[in-house]
Amino acid sequence: MKKLFFLVAFATTTMAIMATNPVITSMPSLTISPDAHASGMGDIGAATRPDMTSQHWNAAKYAFMGDVMDSRGGFVASYTPWLRELVGDIDLAYLCGFYRFDDLQAISASFTYFSMGKVQLTDFNGMQYAEAHPNEWALDVAYSRKLHEYVSMAATLRFMYSDLNNGVNLSSMTSVNAEMYPAWTMAADISLYYRQPIDIPMGESQFALGFTLSNLGGKMSYDKGNTSNFIPANMRLGVSYELPFDDYNRLMMSVECNKMLVPTFQSKYASNTETQTYTNEEFSKVSSPKGWWQSFADAPGYYYTDSKTGNQKLVNGTKEEFQEVVWGAGLEYSYDRKFFARAGYSHENYYKGNRRYVTLGAGFALSIVRLDVSYCIAVAASNPLNNTMRFTLGFDLAGIKDLVNNEK
Repeated sequence: MKKLFFLVAFATTTMAIMATNPVITSMPSLTISPDAHASGMGDIGAATRPDMTSQHWNAAKYAFMGDVMDSRGGFVASYTPWLRELVGDIDLAYLCGFYRFDDLQAISASFTYFSMGKVQLTDFNGMQYAEAHPNEWALDVAYSRKLHEYVSMAATLRFMYSDLNNGVNLSSMTSVNAEMYPAWTMAADISLYYRQPIDIPMGESQFALGFTLSNLGGKMSYDKGNTSNFIPANMRLGVSYELPFDDYNRLMMSVECNKMLVPTFQSKYASNTETQTYTNEEFSKVSSPKGWWQSFADAPGYYYTDSKTGNQKLVNGTKEEFQEVVWGAGLEYSYDRKFFARAGYSHENYYKGNRRYVTLGAGFALSIVRLDVSYCIAVAASNPLNNTMRFTLGFDLAGIKDLVNNEK
């Protein structure tokens, strides 16, 4: 029973463990970094060098894949054992692939599957009466194209589905009608990527900017429309610089920030004089487009106790809005574009979830296969992301084709 309640809470919040005014969404699994490459750099990827897992971070990068690998396409599979500090059977699986038609345009797709393990449902007397296997999944496809020698753009269409109880009737668990049903919706991403070479004495460096608006779509309902929940719409902005030391050694530095485009449940945007709390019915009636705009200026502010003086202090709404921004920084050292070492840091404000962690990663790439791993070390106490590992295995279609031809 405890696990079921945890999973329901996970499906309607963004795991803001210590948040004062949490940002509430359905499908929070879409905010999880699915690949070991970006995770090794602090969960950032909007402006980093294009790679086969760019679909989650910035699909516009696929239009520049010809600059980093001499191949028409490739695909990757990634696995993440999730929240092992809390439970032992939650997993995230990710498949992603791309194909370049030419030097200007590419198509890509990905499939994300989030399993919440096995849940034994019990009645008021503690008797088990059913077993559920909650899960969420999303399928998307993107088209990217260069608009200029240094600029590309992509559009992504995504279908998402969330099933928290496999159709098992939950009304017998509580004194009120708690029936839940699978929820689904459609969403879209818009991505921009700017990548320009800069000649320096050591060789050709690369400067890049990345911007994405992701999960812009309808809301999800688990009770056939009586209430609705926002999906994790997000705005992400990043910058990176790749510095060559010689023909073999390179260092990429990147900084990124992102903000959820979801309104705060704790206050009404229309109230300018006092904090008012939404009812579930009122919050359900806020449309997605209104919620996106509202998310920039609806934080109500809050009081906290100063640890030194013991006095109550006020954080105003403007400051709280900036506290909702999560930022990260990462480094990647590469030798001959074949061996990689990575490190990064991700920071979330103490009052907005306190998810702060250092990440480490490594990888190697051959003509056919590429393997990446990453490891998360929590900085904040009681962080359920601590000791999270990710594994990503990628395959180059050109390398596979060459192998098949050689065997013939």
